[in-house]
Amino acid sequence: MFTGLIEEAGRVRGLAPHGAGWRLRVAAGGMLASVALGDSIAVNGCCLTAAGLGGGEVAFDLLAETLRVTNLGDLKPGAAVNLESSLRVGGKLGGHFVTGHIDGTGEIVALEPRGADHHLRVRAPAGSGRLLVPKGSVAIDGISLTVGDVAGDAFSVWLIPHTWSVTNLAGRKVGDRVNLEFDLLGKYVDQLIAARLGPARAP
Repeated sequence: MFTGLIEEAGRVRGLAPHGAGWRLRVAAGGMLASVALGDSIAVNGCCLTAAGLGGGEVAFDLLAETLRVTNLGDLKPGAAVNLESSLRVGGKLGGHFVTGHIDGTGEIVALEPRGADHHLRVRAPAGSGRLLVPKGSVAIDGISLTVGDVAGDAFSVWLIPHTWSVTNLAGRKVGDRVNLEFDLLGKYVDQLIAARLGPARAP
């Protein structure tokens, strides 16, 4: 479990085949002091297990399925990735409950400065707009953000200067894919409604 409050932006050192899967190596800073092998770390919002430590980096083993359903397969050496350690008992919950299980990838359709802030608009996977509500929560590349407005499957968020400076979003551009995790409460409600309405419910 995570909160969506990014600890730091790491830098990809490599993504290459490893055994039956892939290995992702990420350079990180101060957060490594409290990371042990086997710990859960969210990388761009995707919950991964620390499989190697040393040389100022942490390594993760990835399945082909993980690369398929997230944007981790797009990563190149030098790319910035958002990093967050799992929530500890007694820790601060300043964002919202984020599981680290990506629902799908969205496409950035607008990203522009507006005053001191930035306005980001994302097109989510078809049919997922029902899981978004204005003033609700969404995780974009693992960042806990508040939904501004929703139109079909597209939605917008506002990025304050702090978020812009400590996450990977400053390096993003229109057309990039971002990992999306919709609010857990909304997904449960959606499933309960679907179970009650049965096959008559529209997708």
